[in-house]
Amino acid sequence: MGQYVDIQFDCLPLRSVSRLDIPLDASPAYRARCERIKRAIEVHGSHNSYFLYNAGCKFHLTNDPALGMLEFRFEGTVLTDSSDEKTVACNLDVSLVRETCDWLTEPIVQWFVETVPHVIKLEFDAYIHAGDLARTIERAKKLEADVERAGGYLGMGL
Repeated sequence: MGQYVDIQFDCLPLRSVSRLDIPLDASPAYRARCERIKRAIEVHGSHNSYFLYNAGCKFHLTNDPALGMLEFRFEGTVLTDSSDEKTVACNLDVSLVRETCDWLTEPIVQWFVETVPHVIKLEFDAYIHAGDLARTIERAKKLEADVERAGGYLGMGL
């Protein structure tokens, strides 16, 4: 088990979104994600803003893997300082998706829902310092250049 909190996410730098139109043939799930990304850009802008998706956070409250686990899904925007070196805020939609705690009560769930953004701020700082953010931004720039060079269309730059 190794860690008390397991976190995973995909990161889209909002500055890499070059187009806001959604393909007409987009699936309903993809269309909904594109709409959420557009809303994130409207609310937070695209500079120093990152959209996290396919994201989850799992808390292990005991040393027994079959007991004492709370699993949350989340999606939303992380904002960094002007130099992209420190996370300053998170605007996340968080929901409990699974748990193995027979002692769980609603106030505890609410406390963990409020805790997830704090945990993600720390994790995103680690992501930045590990160099993953720089690699993500570089991949997005390369993809955008490839699409422009080929005259292709990906819709929302994804």
